[in-house]
Amino acid sequence: GFENSEFPQHVFRLTKALYGLKQDPRAWYDCLSMFLLEHEFKRGKIDKTLFLKKKGADLLIVQIYVDDIIFGATNMKLCKQFADMMQGEFEMSNMGELKYFLGLQITQTKSGTFINQSKYTKDLITKFGMHDAKTLKTPMAANSYVDPDCDGKDIDATLYRSMIGGLLYLTASRPDIMFSVCLCARYQSQPKESHLIAVKRILRYLKGTMDLGLWYSNDSSFVLHAYCDADYGGCKLTRKSTSGACQFMGDMLISWSSKKQNTVAQSTTEAEYISAGSCCAQVLWIKQQIEDFGYEVKNIPIHCDNTSAINVSKNPVLHGRTKHIEIRHHFIRDHIEKGDINLLHVPTDQQIADIFTKPLDTSKFYHFRRELKMQTLSEIEH
Repeated sequence: GFENSEFPQHVFRLTKALYGLKQDPRAWYDCLSMFLLEHEFKRGKIDKTLFLKKKGADLLIVQIYVDDIIFGATNMKLCKQFADMMQGEFEMSNMGELKYFLGLQITQTKSGTFINQSKYTKDLITKFGMHDAKTLKTPMAANSYVDPDCDGKDIDATLYRSMIGGLLYLTASRPDIMFSVCLCARYQSQPKESHLIAVKRILRYLKGTMDLGLWYSNDSSFVLHAYCDADYGGCKLTRKSTSGACQFMGDMLISWSSKKQNTVAQSTTEAEYISAGSCCAQVLWIKQQIEDFGYEVKNIPIHCDNTSAINVSKNPVLHGRTKHIEIRHHFIRDHIEKGDINLLHVPTDQQIADIFTKPLDTSKFYHFRRELKMQTLSEIEH
């Protein structure tokens, strides 16, 4: 749309354009990583967008997301030096203390850090016309189940997918809706009216809990532990089970998941065993990530409420009962023998991962939500 007043009939021929092309992020990453490595930074072994620099007892951490960079250090001088170095080499603006990033609102206090997406949640509710809807206490009723509903009324698939996409992004700070959103996401190909009602229920729940977020306290310990659970035959159509898991650093939630298993489990034990294997894989990834920061963790406890699954993981003699389980799930035994992890029993009423496997009644849902350390900023301050 640009016109030159001296040559109104002329157009510009673009010799080379980089920004906006598919190669753009990779070319930028290559340039930036090379610059950081030349300045004594070390790249993370697991996360290749993580760069660390140690100077004496101090540590500078740099996390890259395309052209957005988050950095922090144990010494403010290192932050100032890094900001000056980057602005001297690239055209960058320093936004100061981290308060907003990719839809996440970050509030840093002397006692810890609070992360939530209240603004994004409000925009989502307004976008889909739910701002006048009544609020609900849970994202899904305890006695309800979302099925394919083949005879149900068809709805606008584009609208449904847009709602699911918005809610999936919200799960970055809202583990309490993880299960219900993932369940509704299974029916994006042919959504029915019953599926839309289930999604709108999630939005009605969010309307009453917009300010909920995750609290990361400075006083928390640095002990890594996890919970895993499974809902045997949770999918009424395929009879596949649902795995749920969450990982904590002290009392701080750092990772969570809810996923339908790839194969049909032939028993509750098998479903729980597969869930424990998936949780183990995530724990080992986090373990290696922590080692990049200079910490070493061993004998990581994973809490499971099924004693049979624990016995199978520790006793290879039970081959007859488990020979039909795929080999890839048995790697958990090796890591138990090595001492990397330790599978422990936990009572069902203390199994936090239960919130990621099935709809719960209000009292159970509230209990496990508190265990996930989900609060509002006003509750924390008081």
